Amino acid sequence: MSRCLFMWLFLLFFPCLLPTPATAQHDHHQVEKTVELQPLTAQVKRLVEAMEYLGEPISPPDLQVLEKAFHDSNTARAQTQIQEVLDKYCLLEIHINPESRVKVDQGLTKPVLSEQGWRTYLVKVRNEAGVTAQLKAESPHALPVYARGNNDIKFSFDSRPQQTITAYDVANRWLDLSMYDKPPLRPQLSGLELEYRIIQLYSRDAGKREAKISFNVGQGTQDIGFRNDADILFTCQPSQEVKFQVLDEYGQPTTASFLIQDPQGRIYPSRAKRLAPDFNFHPQIYRAHGESIRLPAGEYNIKYTRGPEYIEKQQRLTVLPGQPQTINVRLERWIDPSKVGAAARPGTTRKGPSRPGWYSGDHHIHAAGCMHYESPTEGVLPQDMMRHILGEALHVGSVLTWGPGYYYQKQFFEAKDNALSTENTLMRYDLEVSGFPSSHSGHLVLLRLIEQNYPGTKVLEDWPTWDLPVLQWAKKQGAVVGFAHSGWGLEVKTSQLPHFDMPKFDGIGANEYIVDVTHDAVDFISTVDTPSVWELNIWYHTLNCGFRTRISGETDFPCIYGERVGLGRSYVQLDDQLNYDAWVEGIRQGRAYVSDGKSHLMDFQVNDLPVGTNGSELKLGKPAKVRVTARVAARLDEKPNEEIRKRSYDKQPYWDLERARKGDTREVPVEVVVNGKVVATKSIVADGTVRDIAFEVPIERSSWVALRILPSSHTNPVFITVNDKPVRASRKSADWCARAVDQCWGQKEPQIAAHEREAARKAYEHARHTYHQILAESEVD
Repeated sequence: MSRCLFMWLFLLFFPCLLPTPATAQHDHHQVEKTVELQPLTAQVKRLVEAMEYLGEPISPPDLQVLEKAFHDSNTARAQTQIQEVLDKYCLLEIHINPESRVKVDQGLTKPVLSEQGWRTYLVKVRNEAGVTAQLKAESPHALPVYARGNNDIKFSFDSRPQQTITAYDVANRWLDLSMYDKPPLRPQLSGLELEYRIIQLYSRDAGKREAKISFNVGQGTQDIGFRNDADILFTCQPSQEVKFQVLDEYGQPTTASFLIQDPQGRIYPSRAKRLAPDFNFHPQIYRAHGESIRLPAGEYNIKYTRGPEYIEKQQRLTVLPGQPQTINVRLERWIDPSKVGAAARPGTTRKGPSRPGWYSGDHHIHAAGCMHYESPTEGVLPQDMMRHILGEALHVGSVLTWGPGYYYQKQFFEAKDNALSTENTLMRYDLEVSGFPSSHSGHLVLLRLIEQNYPGTKVLEDWPTWDLPVLQWAKKQGAVVGFAHSGWGLEVKTSQLPHFDMPKFDGIGANEYIVDVTHDAVDFISTVDTPSVWELNIWYHTLNCGFRTRISGETDFPCIYGERVGLGRSYVQLDDQLNYDAWVEGIRQGRAYVSDGKSHLMDFQVNDLPVGTNGSELKLGKPAKVRVTARVAARLDEKPNEEIRKRSYDKQPYWDLERARKGDTREVPVEVVVNGKVVATKSIVADGTVRDIAFEVPIERSSWVALRILPSSHTNPVFITVNDKPVRASRKSADWCARAVDQCWGQKEPQIAAHEREAARKAYEHARHTYHQILAESEVD
């Protein structure tokens, strides 16, 4: 639809939006003192250009009058004509007196807004003081509808956050506003005695709404008589209902992610007025088949997808007044790992429908804390989290209650799947030990808990001050346990992997893992949400010592990553119906690979032994070559993303397939890792095709073997024992681990409670002794 036709229809249905002449109720003032025409004309021309860009242009007849005034040799007459034209578009008039005091009056145009949409108005400035500061607008009705706690850190660990925003506040904060200070306009006032600025207003609601709008040009510029504001009654015209028809690749109703923008790039609905289920820190929203939103008349670009396994698409939408619209979406996958899996493993039995495949999950999702708000509710509800899990096509979402809002959020723990779970998507509430007394030792992810309260505790402060007792308690009830965001505290300057630099062990990642693994108390360490070198190095070294901890993938939403859930994923092979217990057990057994969802390492086997089968242990009687196979797929856009590629490995996104791209091609390397070192590499084209890949790898001694596309995906290992000897792959690794115990103790010991310190000292001493014994048993540097 052409711009002219659209504007004609718009004004036909909304004649009240046309500028209206002055009325007695408006205190309207013309600037009579002569202003130099050349700079005034230059400013007005920029203003006209900006209004055109913002989609609310000055009318053609008025443009003709302005053009004539620009060339008038009579400055006073030209100035009067410019004001007569532009004043009709002004919502507000501002007078800055010689003492820089600001007074505000309502302007000439009718105050009309659009529900869920933006309107653009002019603001007239009579600047007697020649102020060149930025003109700022404020309104109590434009205050945020949410609060995140401490303003310095944007969130707090308060387990009982004060509710500072009431339901009345939410209802009363219906407005959003901003001064348009972008090119072609300048950020500050020009200093001319006459100037026009642009204000943009957004209404969340329809109907009659009053707003108090105030202006200032810095502290102390408010008018002494408190007249630096104006109370304006707006008519907020209802927008149009836009329904979503969302079908998956099989034509079945589903939920998807939608990014809705107008030609100026503004996002709908306004992020400033979003409460759950739409998150204000997201540009996108999630809508299910049959749901709707409201949009004002206009043109929109809509991008839609459903997580990294889907291809992002877009379409245009024109919303006309009085005509309900429908967004019809048919999603397209490039891969479905749950349908790609190999046949069931030997010895397994199936109950119900057989669906062997690799099922995605994110076991580190929060409903409170970080980017979530503390008020008007203490985080968000299960139905809000479920919408996002569905919208990113996760099969499993573990929502972890932790310190922020703990006493409110813990009510959703059920020790079973949440009732909102579906056949293809499971959600369960579990626990992250973060914001607890032991947090300094490393945050813990406790999955499949039966009881969430540590014995003998009534409040968070009663919990242990180090990790091992918590891990052992959770494992006794059948939980699967591990460390969150493993790289924090393990930061190093090198990018080598493995490396032998000693981290500080002063963070909240897999720090005390170096001790707990020797007590058989850890099932996994998490990856994907911190830099790969920091996460994987400690894991490689402990694998080299013969320990069999697995890795999992997580997002830590919305803390490390707030863009969406599922940025870090575990893909677990299941031979039966989707089941939370079985999925989590697959994490423990290592029947899984981790990924950013953009590359996949499915059906990894060594000599036909699938990873996660029989303890992932392959026995050899003597050194031999083994056959490593997998089904591999990856997908990159044809054009490289330079913004990601130019970042160092310790800058977000930490894991992303783009970082693995070879030059300007679509090729990425698939690497075989033996005892932490790359021994073979083959490149594949990342065009979304599933390919069989195979390697012949010599094994000289007991070892572990894995596949990776780094930093995008990594399998769990297959352990190969030669002559029934344990893995003792590296004396240097054992020595590094022994020294790491001492380093960790130096950091953690002062923070462990006095009454627990002796037990902790013995646990650390056990770890030292274990690593020294492994060092003595190791024959290879």
